[in-house]
Amino acid sequence: MRSFSGRNASVANSIRVRLAAALCVALLPVLVLGGLQSVFAFRAEADSRRQSLELAVGRSAAIARARIEAAGVLLQTLGPGSVGLECTRRLNDVQARLPGYANLIRFDARGRVSCAAATTPPDAGRAGRAWFRALAGGQHLVVASAPGVAYAREPAVLAAVRAEGPDQRFTGAMVAVLTLRSLRLETANRFMPEGAEIALADSHGKIFAATDRAAFSAPPAGWRARVMARGTLLWSAGDLAGHKRTYSAAPLVDESVFLILSAPSPGLVSWAWINPISRVVLPLLAFGLALGAVLYAAERAVVRWIVYLQRVAAIYARGRFTVRPLQAERAPPEIRELAATLDDMAGAIVARDASLMESLAEKDALMREIHHRVKNNLQIITSLLNMQQRGLTDPVAKAAMNDTRQRITALAQIYRALYQGPDLKRVDLRPFLEELTAQLLVGDISGSGVVRTEVHADPLVIDPDRLAPIALFAVEAITNAQKHAFHARGGVLSVSFVVRGDEAELSIGDDGGGAPEGPGEGVGRTLMNAFARQLRGTLTFEGQPSGRGLLVRLVFPTPEVPGT
Repeated sequence: MRSFSGRNASVANSIRVRLAAALCVALLPVLVLGGLQSVFAFRAEADSRRQSLELAVGRSAAIARARIEAAGVLLQTLGPGSVGLECTRRLNDVQARLPGYANLIRFDARGRVSCAAATTPPDAGRAGRAWFRALAGGQHLVVASAPGVAYAREPAVLAAVRAEGPDQRFTGAMVAVLTLRSLRLETANRFMPEGAEIALADSHGKIFAATDRAAFSAPPAGWRARVMARGTLLWSAGDLAGHKRTYSAAPLVDESVFLILSAPSPGLVSWAWINPISRVVLPLLAFGLALGAVLYAAERAVVRWIVYLQRVAAIYARGRFTVRPLQAERAPPEIRELAATLDDMAGAIVARDASLMESLAEKDALMREIHHRVKNNLQIITSLLNMQQRGLTDPVAKAAMNDTRQRITALAQIYRALYQGPDLKRVDLRPFLEELTAQLLVGDISGSGVVRTEVHADPLVIDPDRLAPIALFAVEAITNAQKHAFHARGGVLSVSFVVRGDEAELSIGDDGGGAPEGPGEGVGRTLMNAFARQLRGTLTFEGQPSGRGLLVRLVFPTPEVPGT
């Protein structure tokens, strides 16, 4: 049984896994190319966004400057008539006609509100504000980075114009409050990136007005000089919320006020998430569809037929060659040829097996016939010796003839057991000993006493080569008992065969009056010693426990069963 790791290795080396790996390697360039295209597209779009942001800040700064300059012209136009009862009405009319102005205000020389288009927050220190003092000092137009109070409810910038009397003496200020929304390009404009925010900063980089303060952070060192030198400046940094953004700055009014645009700077992952279809999903989808299509085609056209033929081959391995791979007729031509080859192989095996079985049957019949004829020839020899024995008068010659006849009878009995048994290569020892003992006692024509036999044998199947020395040993032992114990008075002959694991014992005893040490040195005892050595066993002659008779004991290694 294979181990778990062996099964895992088999699965890992299966044709499905190998085919999938090969397809992945083959289709990997498509996926890599798609990924590279996505990276290049991301970089190109990032560059485009940066350029758009740079163009947007320049355009926004130009629009803002134009609006501020327009507000200055408007305020100068309104200046002479912005005193008296009609002031508030005129400012309201101008604000209504010109969108983008949160308020229009006329201040006197002490910073007090003379009239305004909308509600103006109070500011006791207005006359001391830097922007107001700049106008009083002779500056014509001021964009206030620190107006002191909030002049609008939304992010706005304050543009102020000096008001003078006929003698060019400072008489106050005309102020226009412009919302940052009016200074910013519309989101739909091609120059303005999506999600852009706008802010105004002073020369130190301090944001004093912004549409979303959290979208901005402090500019980098030396930014002001670079903006004035190049007209615009582009950089990337994190905002107050920690999100990466791209910034662009341009001068708004001289070197004191700057306009800054902030736009989200998406990373590759977020950009891929925003552009899933055209940039990421399509390459992955193409890779997955190609891999799935090829795997499905391979499964339907190759793998499932290989599995089918494997099952058929497994059936053939169990010896069932009548099954034919008929389903393979719907398979591709290569699989059909393989199935036909497998079917031809099964047919050839069936024909070969039939031929072998026929040959084996013929061989078996021939062997049985040979054993039968050998046994018949030995019986003829036994009959001839028996006839010859009857014609002899010398007792010694008759005894020698009888011994020879019994030995030949034992050999004939072996061949008889072979051709009559179910297997030509094996013989069951127990019935063989019973029949051999009976034949030896029945064939004894010299004795006059009645001999009773007791045969006890354990079942053991052995081959003829091992059976022959055992049978001949039994013949010699039984013959000796007939000569020395049962010649005149008869008795009891005991034959016992016991198997004790790796050791077997054959013992033959009698109850005669022979000497315990057994027969003297002769041909029989010499043959028994020879057979014992042939079986690699030990031979002993012992007296019976009852005190009468002799026990011949042969202990030898248990013969191995043929075919095991």
